[in-house]
Amino acid sequence: MRDRVAAWWQPATVLFERFPVLSRSMAAVLAGLLMFGSFPPRPWWFLAPLGIAVLTLVVRGTGRLRGGFGYGLLAGLGFFVPLLPWTGIYVGPVPWLALSTVCAVYVGLFGLLARLLSALRGWPLWVALAWVATEWARSSFPFGGFPWGRLAFGQADGWFLSLAAVGGAPLVSFAVALTGTALAALAIAAGRIAVSAGDSAAVPSGGAAEPNSGDAGVAADTDRSDRASRRLVRSGFVAAAITLVTFPLAGVILRSALPGPEDGYRMITVAAIQGSVPRLGLDFNEQRRAVLDNHVRRTEELARAVAAGQAPKPDVVIWPENSSDIDPLRNSDASALITRASEQIGAPILVGAVLVNSDRTTTNSVIVWNGAAGPGERHDKKIIQPFGEYLPMRGFFRLFSEYADRAGYFVPGNGSGAVRADGVQIGVATCYEVAFDRAFRDSMRAGAQLLTVPTNNATFGDSEMTYQQLAMSRVRAVEHGRSMVVAATSGVSAIITADGVVRQETAQFVPAALVARLPLRDTTTLATRMGQAPELASVILAAAAGVVAAIRRRQGRRGEATDRDVEPAQPIG
Repeated sequence: MRDRVAAWWQPATVLFERFPVLSRSMAAVLAGLLMFGSFPPRPWWFLAPLGIAVLTLVVRGTGRLRGGFGYGLLAGLGFFVPLLPWTGIYVGPVPWLALSTVCAVYVGLFGLLARLLSALRGWPLWVALAWVATEWARSSFPFGGFPWGRLAFGQADGWFLSLAAVGGAPLVSFAVALTGTALAALAIAAGRIAVSAGDSAAVPSGGAAEPNSGDAGVAADTDRSDRASRRLVRSGFVAAAITLVTFPLAGVILRSALPGPEDGYRMITVAAIQGSVPRLGLDFNEQRRAVLDNHVRRTEELARAVAAGQAPKPDVVIWPENSSDIDPLRNSDASALITRASEQIGAPILVGAVLVNSDRTTTNSVIVWNGAAGPGERHDKKIIQPFGEYLPMRGFFRLFSEYADRAGYFVPGNGSGAVRADGVQIGVATCYEVAFDRAFRDSMRAGAQLLTVPTNNATFGDSEMTYQQLAMSRVRAVEHGRSMVVAATSGVSAIITADGVVRQETAQFVPAALVARLPLRDTTTLATRMGQAPELASVILAAAAGVVAAIRRRQGRRGEATDRDVEPAQPIG
């Protein structure tokens, strides 16, 4: 075994020594590509810890911190450039590449912190916490942050998913990162064991001159030191191995503790309507009436199936975001169509509508429409998308893209994150909101018994975006222990149970209706009760460790400088 490890380790070491910058740069890009490969629609969730392991090996060392930042930046580009091309499908590559670069800067920051923290004892823990801290920073700044691409959102099919019920998405990301850093530590320890074994084998067993007593004492001390060093390396290997399996094993065990698909105090029937759109792209909403007609038509088709005994009657119907871009509070035709659909299906409809305010700004709203009684409670989207629903610094960004003026004039709402329909409290996170931890936390504080994500993905074509977002909804279902209904204009719509399993889903770009019996729940997970505390604790611990590491690094540099200044006197003659 040692010979095989040595055979692998030594060529890799030689390559890194001969071409250090090139080899590290290539490995950093590979690390980013591995993390990208862990995201849907690919089911290769296990690539994420492998990517973290490779990146950790690349950035570790005693070199300059800016080197760690540079390699991290390359890894970030290798990750985000292939992850986010859907952001530029209809507006060109500049927004896509700009956003990818900004996100990559945070991975660069991780690389800097990882290089700094790798000098501490127990460094795999501190480096994993640094990853969580940089994800928090990217999810918060600038312009409210951009959480897309958090490691947790690539784990919907993996062993780590059930950890979301304990600590939410931050714990899942931490578990993936710690597994990766433990794998890196294991590789380093294995390499040292191999080198140590090679050194021991190189010591001749006989033929040497008989040492005098002084030489024998030195040799004995050296031997004891070598044995202690080997024991330390072996203990590090064992610790890394234990850490490596801890969270994956915990995730598998916790899976059995997740709620079953029918666990709850009452069952209700929910329908999700996917009316589809006349065409994809940014101009789909120029045919706003056609989009509304599609959703009315598909709801009425379901009503006829219910009347014929071919489908169960829903208690609540959920339409997607932008299913009525004609303001039904101002337009009588739109109001009449929605009322007719609600009356025919015999249930309230959650309608995704664009509402025009008195100052001509708009809100992205979900309205509970109660048949002839009309509109009831509503959720106004609170986390709106910069550079899409609104444009910060519009005059500045207009200089870089002709699409700047096509950004909306939406304003955020300030509601509770939940609406009541037919006596059921439904938590709502509209499209982009599902990426943010705080969206459904607000809903849960408002007593949500069921969760929904009305979304419009028609503006992103047939890209991977819809599958990436669906994975987020699966994580949220487990995080809060609630069934989840995803209603999308053009797909993928889905029914997800509280264990994160997709029970039903639609194809893309076709009208469809999903009908399912889902449980209402009023108990809460540990993740819901703790809220943001675990993430904030990770940030604080990572910052404290960074301060300690920086102080020690500076002291070490001063000590080296002092040693160079005080040189021993040279003998004369």
